[in-house]
Amino acid sequence: MQVPANPPKLSAPIDLERVRASFSRPERVQPSDFLRREVASRMHDRLELIKIAPQRVLDAGCGSGADLSLLQKDYPAAHILGLDAAEAMVRAARAPAARLSGLNQLISKLLPSKAGVDLLCGDFADLPLGSGTVDLIWSNLALHWHPQPDRVFAEWRRVLRVDSLLMFSCFGPDTFKEIRDAFADVDLAPHALPFVDMHDFGDQLVEVGFSTPVLDMEKITVTYATAEALLADVRAWGGNPLMTRRQGLMGRRDWARVAAALEKNRRADGKLGLSFEIIYGHAFRPAPRVTSKGEAIIRFDLPRKPNKGA
Repeated sequence: MQVPANPPKLSAPIDLERVRASFSRPERVQPSDFLRREVASRMHDRLELIKIAPQRVLDAGCGSGADLSLLQKDYPAAHILGLDAAEAMVRAARAPAARLSGLNQLISKLLPSKAGVDLLCGDFADLPLGSGTVDLIWSNLALHWHPQPDRVFAEWRRVLRVDSLLMFSCFGPDTFKEIRDAFADVDLAPHALPFVDMHDFGDQLVEVGFSTPVLDMEKITVTYATAEALLADVRAWGGNPLMTRRQGLMGRRDWARVAAALEKNRRADGKLGLSFEIIYGHAFRPAPRVTSKGEAIIRFDLPRKPNKGA
């Protein structure tokens, strides 16, 4: 078996089956959706600054489908694809997708491109799509659940057409820092993902062939009245899918120590804070510089003829 020249990098030993299981109950995830809606709104503000008219849009990590309506509203003539790794999430997205498709039946008849919404279940790093068939990839707070983001970026580049756009958001390293600190008082096992740094994502995008990636970051603090409510939202976000996580249940004494550690960070307003580092990124797929045989592509622009009327 040949070893690839650039083997995939693990962001963390994430168990993808455990990730799918964590998102197999949409009703359990729903309480944490408020932040996804807020981040989607901020991504949308960035997207509005980029003038594109995509024929096909992929929502990678569509969850229960909340962003599908946003994309369909922006691009009513486009074919919207929602993809998620959890079958339960895809099923939950079918009802809103059906409503959107119904609203666009007239548009589909009037326009040559296929308008409407379709749903798929699959892995970000192994998309069931042909090469160069997508004009815009949108991914809201989903990338950090995959252990090999460089493979994901390479696959996203494959399915994008030349000069098409990737736009994504994901968690950065300071996310859940209060959780990591609190559990450090109990054991040495990891209780939260070691999220990838923004600059590493930028390097990976360039390595797989994206051009002019733009990344920025902001921090959002969500406050809670109790440690129990804070921990419930952390579980709703997907819990701990690491293969290296602690095996076995924690006892009451350990949970009490975690709660006490969280209480040390109670703010002046009486609330407990939970930190989220949100990374935003966008990049374009450029025209290829080499042929499939590795031959360099050199473009020559002929000089324009002078205007006789000048």
